[in-house]
Amino acid sequence: MREILPALSRWYAAGEPFGLATVVAVSRSAPRGPGAAMAVGPGDQVVGSVSGGCVEGAVFDLAKEVVESGEARLETFGYSDEDAFAVGLTCGGEITVLVRSVSPAADTSFDEVAASVAGHRPVVVATVTDGPAPRGATLAVWPQEISGTLGSQGLDAAVTADARGELAQGATGLRHYGPHGERREDDVTMFLQAFAPPPRMLVFGAIDFAAAVARIGAFLGYRVTVCDARPVFADPRRFPDEADVVVDWPHRYLRGTDVDDRTVMCVLTHDPKFDVPLLEVALRSPAAYIGVMGSRRTHEDRLARLRDRGMEAGELARLRSPIGLDLGARTPEEVAVSIAAEIVALRWGGSGSPLADTAGAIHPPRLKSV
Repeated sequence: MREILPALSRWYAAGEPFGLATVVAVSRSAPRGPGAAMAVGPGDQVVGSVSGGCVEGAVFDLAKEVVESGEARLETFGYSDEDAFAVGLTCGGEITVLVRSVSPAADTSFDEVAASVAGHRPVVVATVTDGPAPRGATLAVWPQEISGTLGSQGLDAAVTADARGELAQGATGLRHYGPHGERREDDVTMFLQAFAPPPRMLVFGAIDFAAAVARIGAFLGYRVTVCDARPVFADPRRFPDEADVVVDWPHRYLRGTDVDDRTVMCVLTHDPKFDVPLLEVALRSPAAYIGVMGSRRTHEDRLARLRDRGMEAGELARLRSPIGLDLGARTPEEVAVSIAAEIVALRWGGSGSPLADTAGAIHPPRLKSV
């Protein structure tokens, strides 16, 4: 839902109610995961997607009905063998969608949640999907405060405790409770959607390739920082507005910035005086991906220099160099696609092979948080 929040915030600020449809559960080969969202606003404006096109028409109609009635709806869509032209997922999967009406009167905490997501502050939104609690009721949970109610103090307390446990991981999914917060499987079903701060992409080396990598990193949802020790190259005018540009020695900047196991690093300088001290720090960080630009000969020289500094084989094995997948890329934009493809493949456990040459599920389970 993060990508459609700007439009939702505009409608909310104008006092315009809108229908918000959120995927709360999936099975088999569903094209979008839990948390994917679509909204229908004033003048029948549509933003977002819940299935990549398979059931959007039905969800559009449903959202308009929900805005009119004010009553939240829970619907499941799947492929129909009896009628292939019926509303359903031709990929053979199944999605369950919660549709609720959002307005300043019905959801007083929505603007606070939107501001937190935009400001990279963690928040969890818990929504009743089924059971004796009011369907569509929401509770927003931050590390130190909550807003809203699910209908009972016990349920609010139990969900708040679970939501705060999910804040660090950014996990999203269904949870089950008794009407007063007891751990039971047959009463209230809640959808907990965690908005963790976006993962970071650190791009070292403000060369022409870096601008293209920064653009595609921002497109993929990363918070991008470009760092170079040379002010003439680290000029913010050369990079997309979404990227922070830092003038500093890369290894010194890296030592002083936050890195976690979702962070990806793209080292594009291919200059030993920058790369070697930087990689000595990077390879001892929890970063999910460390890709380094350069030829195979450059990489062998780089490995030798790092060994001389005491780096061990297990640490060096984390390097992905030459950076990117083999796409035959030449231009900066093509190289950026190659790098992004490698990051996405690592994130989801993909092989990088053409789908036509593979078998099994197209959308494998998530393996890494990159």
